Amino acid sequence: MSLLVVGLSHRSAPVSVLERAALSADAQVKLVQDTVAAEPATEAAVLATCNRIELYADVDKFHAGVAELSTLLAQHSGVGLDELTPYLYVHYEDRAVHHLFSVACGLDSMVVGEGQILGQIKDSLARAQELHSAGRLMNDLFQQGLRVGKRAHSETGIDRAGQSLVTFGLEQLAAGADVETWATGKKALVIGAGSMSSLAAATLARAGVAEIVVANRTFDRAERLAGILSEGDDTDVAARAVPMDAVPGELTRADVVVSCTGATGLVLTAEAVAAAVEGRTGEPVTEIDVPSAPKQPLAGPSLGTDENCPLDLAAEQSGFSVLGEAAVAGMAAAELEQHAAWVDNGTVDIREAGRRTPEAEVAAEAELIGALAATAARVGRIPERRRPEPVAGFVRPAPALFLLDLAMPRDIDAAAHRLAGVRLVDIESLAEASADAPMAADVDQVRRIVSDEVAAFGAAQRAAHITPTVVALRTMAADVVAGEIARLDGRLPDLDERQRGEIRQAVHRVVDKLLHAPTVRVKQLAAEPGGAGYADALRTLFDLDPETVAAVSRAVDSTTEKDRPA
Repeated sequence: MSLLVVGLSHRSAPVSVLERAALSADAQVKLVQDTVAAEPATEAAVLATCNRIELYADVDKFHAGVAELSTLLAQHSGVGLDELTPYLYVHYEDRAVHHLFSVACGLDSMVVGEGQILGQIKDSLARAQELHSAGRLMNDLFQQGLRVGKRAHSETGIDRAGQSLVTFGLEQLAAGADVETWATGKKALVIGAGSMSSLAAATLARAGVAEIVVANRTFDRAERLAGILSEGDDTDVAARAVPMDAVPGELTRADVVVSCTGATGLVLTAEAVAAAVEGRTGEPVTEIDVPSAPKQPLAGPSLGTDENCPLDLAAEQSGFSVLGEAAVAGMAAAELEQHAAWVDNGTVDIREAGRRTPEAEVAAEAELIGALAATAARVGRIPERRRPEPVAGFVRPAPALFLLDLAMPRDIDAAAHRLAGVRLVDIESLAEASADAPMAADVDQVRRIVSDEVAAFGAAQRAAHITPTVVALRTMAADVVAGEIARLDGRLPDLDERQRGEIRQAVHRVVDKLLHAPTVRVKQLAAEPGGAGYADALRTLFDLDPETVAAVSRAVDSTTEKDRPA
């Protein structure tokens, strides 16, 4: 059997795709169960975070395994396989081990060096153990991954290279100001009571906010988190819990909102955010028209003008725009053509653009979306951008409400980006900001640790693979010795017990000495790359019963499982 991982992350896919592919807790359970029920896989585990979805499995066939795991990911994520495939990555054997260890150390995180991933890996392993989908390989892999991650954080300064998404997000909200200075005295609303929300609440409390209100669909969990915050020795923050239906009122009072729930729909709409800002300021909330620099059109079909176009046609980088493309971002070419027809039929509200009539505006938009369809057919997907680059000198109005959305899929409507008086930081914002973050020199040291640990893990796995064969060989030798001693007893009945004991010991010593060097050496050879064939050679040379070897292997797995800490 061999280790295989198929997945997608912020490094391989735009956040809009990750958002659509996000798995609920129930979907993760069903995905694991269906994976181990599939023919190529015997063990499985899912690692799902806000910026990655990865399916690990022990498979007996590489190509069949890739096809099956990719299909299962598509089925359970709800994103079509054809659309999902360009964003998937595949790692096999040692590369799969290297990938998980890198993830555990924070090298593959959106914010390099963040340590929260260790808790997520631990949760992934615990889920697989509860579902009985983690055998020896998954248990060894994930437990060793946790140890490697802890080693990286204890032996290097990788923590200085990055921080948690919460801390990084708050730094983006503060926009260059000291977080504690920015947070002091503010009132915070935390929506959700899971691990990320709890971390956000604790971070805000340490930063010096005056009050934290926790809202959660399960009120008891909100009360529990609020109680922990109020009783903390290292903070002096007032904390209370409210039900979810109290969020609109609390939104009007809050200065900072952090949301991270497992909801599949929006928790805060742009209208709700606008109403909260209006309630705080007493002034109507307007949308910000960000002036953008002139763009060069894409080569290919005639695009007309891109004024008021919902997508930035000139962009050739991934990301997410907020100028209205939510209806079309990520669509396939055929769907875009349908959307163009929808626009052409006048079923959308198009803003009049100065000199042009509404009819001309509709026609222009239809032509643009048709051009997008042609672009999708040519390059495979639509180039997306988060927002147009503002012209020099543009200053965004000072915010009255700060929003941090750490959920995937999103909790807060992306349209809130356009509201005056609002600063919204979400996963897309963090992806953009972290792309330019400097990496500490300690990262190189962590990479060396990962490489060493991958080599050690591979050697241990290969050595463990031959152990059942060696045990079966020694068991066969012991049976042969026992049979010969019994036959000797029948032929020499006059031997006393002392003499029989001496003979038994002599025969055992001869057999042990004959087997010692080859069994030690074969374990060493098996631990080296390409050493898997030595187990087959031993079975062939000594004519070992495959079922005996398999029985020993099952016994070893059972003992390992019993000895494994809970």
